[in-house]
Amino acid sequence: MAESLDFVKICESCPPGDGWGPSVTSEITLDGVPYAPFSKGDKLGRMADWTAEGKDRERGGRLQYNRQYRDQQVYGTGHAVVFNAPPAEDETSFSVVSNTRDSTKSKFGRGAVFTRGRGQRGGRGDTRGGRGGQFQRAAGGRQGGYGGYDRGGRGGAGARGGRRFGWKDYDKPARNRDASINIKADWELLEEIDFNRLAKLNLDTDDGEDLDDYGFLYYYDRSYDKQPVKGSERKLTAIDRAAYNVTTSSDPVIQEYAEKDEATIFATDSILSMLMCSTRSVYPWDIVIVRQGNKIFLDKRDNANLDMVTVNENAADAPLEAADGGKDAINQPSALAEEATYINHNFANQVVSESDSTKVEMAHANPFYNSSEDTDPAASKAYKYRRFDLSTNEEEPVYLIVRTEIDAVQKNAISGEDQLVTIKALNEFDSRAQGSGGALDWRTKLVAQRGAVVTTEMKNNSCKLARWTVQSILSKSDVMKLGYVAFLVH
Repeated sequence: MAESLDFVKICESCPPGDGWGPSVTSEITLDGVPYAPFSKGDKLGRMADWTAEGKDRERGGRLQYNRQYRDQQVYGTGHAVVFNAPPAEDETSFSVVSNTRDSTKSKFGRGAVFTRGRGQRGGRGDTRGGRGGQFQRAAGGRQGGYGGYDRGGRGGAGARGGRRFGWKDYDKPARNRDASINIKADWELLEEIDFNRLAKLNLDTDDGEDLDDYGFLYYYDRSYDKQPVKGSERKLTAIDRAAYNVTTSSDPVIQEYAEKDEATIFATDSILSMLMCSTRSVYPWDIVIVRQGNKIFLDKRDNANLDMVTVNENAADAPLEAADGGKDAINQPSALAEEATYINHNFANQVVSESDSTKVEMAHANPFYNSSEDTDPAASKAYKYRRFDLSTNEEEPVYLIVRTEIDAVQKNAISGEDQLVTIKALNEFDSRAQGSGGALDWRTKLVAQRGAVVTTEMKNNSCKLARWTVQSILSKSDVMKLGYVAFLVH
């Protein structure tokens, strides 16, 4: 016969302190009875939560879990305890005012329909709410818009339903882009500077001084500033004019300044603006640094990427190359850049009034134009060579000479003085194509929602607009004109 065991005796035989469960004694007692103050409004916690790992995986990690389940085991914190000592003075006349704002939840929940990039494509023209407010998507027919210019060419791709992006896209893989040059294995790495270090660089300099100017300028046609009437939009016209983009070391004027020891560093506004706005750049680029004695020339390669005008470089979902899955050849970055560069060249020539009687001649002729070799007439362009003092101390003077460009001149409406003008053009991207970055239809939205159009362009083309602004500042231009070139679907 097996001897029966008494459960009470087994418990009493266990060493004290090795048990499991609530303590038999408590420091807080009420009439000799252990007591823990709590309120009926408090939430009861879990003794053991076996689903914590599932919540971490499904609801976005430990942060989401802590937000929902923290402080549930702290009893008695939600309401006042009736056992507290009464106040010594009458405090009924005092009140506490909270200055914190109550968080308002959207009807879609936290980050439910927060859309970015290609999530704005396709479908109906409606609004979708999200954590960042509302963002309008455009659809509808193409009818003339403010500042729009027609150009023939590409037709839009069919509307595609957009995928919604939100807080679950934090692990979206970054797009890898090939370098602009082939880096060889035998190259020695001298210095590596990341964008975070470049963004912190700052040097206070003077406004610079003008050394000399070359070329000539036509007056800007102010009729392009007026809002066009529907159906009378001006078409972009191809105008054959000789334009030059000579690198620094090949510039005869800069070579002359270098021989006279006028400066230590030489560059063009295109190269210098890329360096100054490099933290905004996404596409790969490179420059060539040539050292001749104590002189440094910042050069570019022939047909370099930084000569091209990019399109939607800073969009959340930038246009794809064919190697990355881009199916529409005309909407690939290389094709878009070639198109935008062509548009900017022709737009600057079209918006000026070519008249020899009102032409403004600079001190010297165009240093790159040769009438005996060039069959096309020279374009309206002035080259200003300006010098900046980059010295940090008087013992080691450092000067920089930059070749800047100006496109036109106009009369000041009040004083009547001539103002220097730089002219640039933003071209429309197909709002239904991949890489549009939520762009609106200009021909229907540019008049009523011009602010939204400009904001979208500033977001999708941050690097390009920053470079244009820097170039205008370097040349000390008085005005920068921005044109909007829309496309016409046949």
